[in-house]
Amino acid sequence: MIVVDNLGVSFSGNVLFEDVNLKFVPGECYGLIGANGAGKSTFLKVMAKELDSTSGAINIPDGCRVSMLRQDHFAYESQTVLDTVLMGHQALYTVYEERMRLYDKTELTDAEGERIGELESQFGEMDGYVAESDAATMLADLGIYTDKHDKPMAQLDGSEKVRVLLAQALFGEPDVLLLDEPTNQLDYLSVLWLEKFIMDFKNTVIVVSHDRHFLNKVCTYIADVDFGQIKLYPGNYDFWKQSSELIQHQQQDKKQKDEKKIKELEAFVRRFSANASKSKQATSRKKMIEKLRPDEMPTSRRRSPFIHFKPFRSCGSRVLTVKHLTASVGGDVVLKDVSFTLEKDDKLAIVGQNGVSKTALLDVLAGEIVPDAGSIEWGDTIRTSYFPKDNTAYFKDKASIMDWLSSYQDSVDNEALRGFLGRMLFSGDDAKKNVQVLSGGEKARAMFSRMMMADGNVLVFDEPTNHLDLEAISAINMALETFEGGLILTSHDFQLLNTVPNRILEVSPYGMIERRTDFDSYMQDERVAKIRDSWAVSA
Repeated sequence: MIVVDNLGVSFSGNVLFEDVNLKFVPGECYGLIGANGAGKSTFLKVMAKELDSTSGAINIPDGCRVSMLRQDHFAYESQTVLDTVLMGHQALYTVYEERMRLYDKTELTDAEGERIGELESQFGEMDGYVAESDAATMLADLGIYTDKHDKPMAQLDGSEKVRVLLAQALFGEPDVLLLDEPTNQLDYLSVLWLEKFIMDFKNTVIVVSHDRHFLNKVCTYIADVDFGQIKLYPGNYDFWKQSSELIQHQQQDKKQKDEKKIKELEAFVRRFSANASKSKQATSRKKMIEKLRPDEMPTSRRRSPFIHFKPFRSCGSRVLTVKHLTASVGGDVVLKDVSFTLEKDDKLAIVGQNGVSKTALLDVLAGEIVPDAGSIEWGDTIRTSYFPKDNTAYFKDKASIMDWLSSYQDSVDNEALRGFLGRMLFSGDDAKKNVQVLSGGEKARAMFSRMMMADGNVLVFDEPTNHLDLEAISAINMALETFEGGLILTSHDFQLLNTVPNRILEVSPYGMIERRTDFDSYMQDERVAKIRDSWAVSA
């Protein structure tokens, strides 16, 4: 059992949380949620002893092995992929290295021979003889196959490095598993594998995630970071959300009743405070008022943007026709003979295990890259608006958010601009922020402002939930559900994929699959799985 005892963490006088008292037990998965900047990742780092707390302590039993998902994707550049995973169990890897170093010698001293005997005993106790096989299997399950296991990490792309580091964290059955956004950059099949791994895991898991479907699937408790506290709630994310909304509603009702009672009591005091016969009653009413006045509470960090896309007009019957599209990135074919149409009211999800293929298709549709072959024809009534996965180019110039937004629409006055920004939580001095220093979530909200102002009747989104907190994810989910125009999107958010699109298009370097269905039904379609398996053989 892990015991959190009066824990407090502050930075430069800014209190993230204080007087936190919790217990984490084996066999449970705890979802750590809260607004961006609330202190979720900080809490994990304190637990992993990478940061010191300001007060209190986290007491972890002696001998308990804590494994944390590493965020530095360049920390193991010279290590092979397989060794990087083995390093997740540091005690095992230390024995493994010394053992291999001694075996590489042509001659051994008597002391070295005795040492090998000790190492072999330790190696066996830690299941070292199956360690490489276990690590290789885990890598393959995450889509990193044997041809890459002996390559240095420097030769892998960003998505592959994320998977290797995830395998490193999971390797060797740690006693405590700390995962910070583990589904980032994972394709949907890898997410399903990770969900099963965590549900089968017998020890303690604490996970930070903005993936609502993932939190619902794996979590048995929710640890909510807000109001300067961390509080535990039994159940998954949806249960927490329903419970917290009920509590908020009850608190609001009580507040309204108390405010009404306070007004009645204040009226009595004003009327009778000067009346000698009623003075005792007036004094009693004053005391009642003081008791009814709420104690000053810390401010919630949670804020929800208001996202609403309004098309300038309805789409005509012909929205988009794509014929025999082939495209390459860096000399590699990533799209092959893709053909499809988009009709009025279609909401199309682009899915696939190859993120480059999905982004390439959206970049072609947005006119950002030129295809090798094929044609794209938008309807005459269509105005598109694009949200790219990489928005760096949009924020390269030094400007305030206000000036940045006005540069995309000269005809909109400052009051309207402030309205768009206010809906995205940029009010007051926040609208004066330099766009170059915005966080990933702030840049995403700024891009939403730009798209709302553009009034496009076909929206194209590449991973719109990246960098967003749960409140903003819920807001964009609802905005896309209710949007009365055409939509093309990619996303790793299962809940968004299950609630927004009515068509699925899977793309890969080997072909395409298209179905008019919902995402859950698509994932359970055996015919789709067979086509996908044939692509794996082609690879």
